[in-house]
Amino acid sequence: MVSEEQIRTWAEEADAGYDVEELKRRGRGRPGRGAEPMQVVTVRLTAQELAALDAAAVKHEMSRSEAIRAALAHFAA
Repeated sequence: MVSEEQIRTWAEEADAGYDVEELKRRGRGRPGRGAEPMQVVTVRLTAQELAALDAAAVKHEMSRSEAIRAALAHFAA
């Protein structure tokens, strides 16, 4: 829960005003992986395939997405 003190702090911050240029510099969403726009591709996996993927990702200290991209790069090579 949010305390009354936190609400008061946020209200004071808002009343003081925000630096719009600073807010614009922060960016939003996930950081890009490159200069080109990315596409989302949906893939259906069985529970066993997903478990194997997650196990491989953990073993190689990767995210699930990184593991999929690595597997695709290996397949395409």
